[in-house]
Amino acid sequence: MDHNRLGKSGLRVPELSFGTGTFGGGNDFFKAWGSTDAGGASRLIDVCLEHGVSMFDSADVYSDGLAEQILGQAIKGKRNRLLISTKVTFPSGPGANDFGSSRQHLIEAVDQCLQRLQVEHIDLLQLHGQDNNTPVEETLSTLDQLVRSGKVRYIGGSNFSGWHLMKSLAVSERYGYPRHVAHQVYYSLLNRDYEWELMPLAEDQGVGAMVWSPLGWGKLTGKIRRGQPAKPGTRAHDIAGTGPSFEEERLFRIVDALDVVAEQTGKTIPQVALNWLLGKKTISSVIIGARDEQQLIDNIGATGWRLSAEQNALLEQASDVSPAYPVWHQRGFPMLARGS
Repeated sequence: MDHNRLGKSGLRVPELSFGTGTFGGGNDFFKAWGSTDAGGASRLIDVCLEHGVSMFDSADVYSDGLAEQILGQAIKGKRNRLLISTKVTFPSGPGANDFGSSRQHLIEAVDQCLQRLQVEHIDLLQLHGQDNNTPVEETLSTLDQLVRSGKVRYIGGSNFSGWHLMKSLAVSERYGYPRHVAHQVYYSLLNRDYEWELMPLAEDQGVGAMVWSPLGWGKLTGKIRRGQPAKPGTRAHDIAGTGPSFEEERLFRIVDALDVVAEQTGKTIPQVALNWLLGKKTISSVIIGARDEQQLIDNIGATGWRLSAEQNALLEQASDVSPAYPVWHQRGFPMLARGS
């Protein structure tokens, strides 16, 4: 398993991380992801560690905290062999301060995460969403306090707009606060919006991308094709209508291209889709999930090889989409592009 630097930090992370959204199944939404208990989680973590997947990502809202609790139980005796990333910001209770990136909520949320995980520190704490109501200075000064206390090692954002991430980085530089070294983002062949603004920002500022849902919300597995809709029991079926929008014919076009590359490489469609991401700029780690050991082993098979330039071009042509303004206008002047 190759390791990459996490943004500008000195921390090295595996190119694949394991996401714990499948742990617990604490409500209908997360049951569609999976319902792995502590025993099953312990086995999956052992398989991950055997293959070099040593970073585990969670969030306080995954199954209302149950995913973190199960992760904490499953890593007993293994803590020194792995990294933990988790996320806070989204509503975790009914109270007026049970959400957001305020000092009040962040301090309480981190303490609760540590209790559920049964650990002394979080290796990477990410703000799960962009809080437009709390001053960035308040958020970052609180994160500085948490880092100085030893409860958190590194910080990052998730699902931020480019301007908000850049504003946070500027405030960190101005006051000497810890900077966001990671940005957990949605990115896949099905939705390539990350490339338009967030990727250039990450490259310029040294922010490593942690990719969530790299198989396009479960739609890039090869199980959904023309005349073959998602089957009951799959996430694409059971929580249909959630997640990012997509154009159906474009999905089929991408799957056709994945079929071609899978046949050429002798790999599975998910392995090809994941490997495409591993070769992209700014990607520090791609977060994979699995309900069982077989699915996990298949996803890990995305590492240790690389697509050819021709195969990359085929996939990118099939998944290409016109970008939003001002990116389409900027592309009309390639002489002004970075590195020209």
